[in-house]
Amino acid sequence: METTIENGFYVIRHQNEATEDLQVTRPLSQEYIQFHFCLKGKAVFSYNSNAYQFTVNESQTMLLCNPQKGLPIDALLSPGTWMLSLILSIKKFHSLFSSDADHIHFLSPENVAKKFYENKPLTPAMAVVLSQMLQAKVHDSIRALYFKGKVYELLSLFFNKGGDEDVESCPFLVDEAQVGKIHLAKKIILERMTAPPSLTDLSAEIGLNTKKLKEGFKQLYGQTVFSYLLDHKMEEARRMLDSQQYNVNEVGLKLGYSTSSHFIAAFKKKFGTTPKKYLMSVSS
Repeated sequence: METTIENGFYVIRHQNEATEDLQVTRPLSQEYIQFHFCLKGKAVFSYNSNAYQFTVNESQTMLLCNPQKGLPIDALLSPGTWMLSLILSIKKFHSLFSSDADHIHFLSPENVAKKFYENKPLTPAMAVVLSQMLQAKVHDSIRALYFKGKVYELLSLFFNKGGDEDVESCPFLVDEAQVGKIHLAKKIILERMTAPPSLTDLSAEIGLNTKKLKEGFKQLYGQTVFSYLLDHKMEEARRMLDSQQYNVNEVGLKLGYSTSSHFIAAFKKKFGTTPKKYLMSVSS
């Protein structure tokens, strides 16, 4: 589903609930920048008549910009994939960040005519916004306004100066083997989110000392290990409530909270409302 925010500014949402790959195509000239956010599943993009391909996996993002050549979208979305694409003109994009061109290096004058590709992880905060956008049920009269606000929020998180992908600022992360260990740490805590290991045990399991684990995780994901885990758990809680298949107590138990009061407090701190009120708003 494509929503026009304004001229030269579009949001495309896809949720492939089929059992087969879904092909997505859209013509695009060189005047546009494209962002692809994969919340679930994966998508394989082909360009230049299949001359090259790249895959955007679950919890990954891709930014593409080539002022010299159009990059029409031609993608295969695996079954179960939730993907959101943001398309906006280079002119519009520059107007959003004109005062911050030094921060976003491909906007600087010396790079303005150069192609730019970037792949990086999806942060939990970005995942929350994406989930809201993909599952939004808003009236047509305010759809463009709703998505415009969410898109700006998403872009601010993507280009956050305190972000997590500045590898050059952390020589430790240049070591691919150690980056792999950090990725493994994330996988472990998410798989065991109801009873995660301590930092000491996690460090021993991935073969990295605690100091490097803490520093590396913060550099790579922009948060501490357990802040990242908490954000993930709250996003899972919100998804479960959205499904309307669980009550508040059931969600808390499934996420490993020993008491509902602890779960309610964490949810309210994250989203500014109680899970019961959130569930009522979803059900109404």
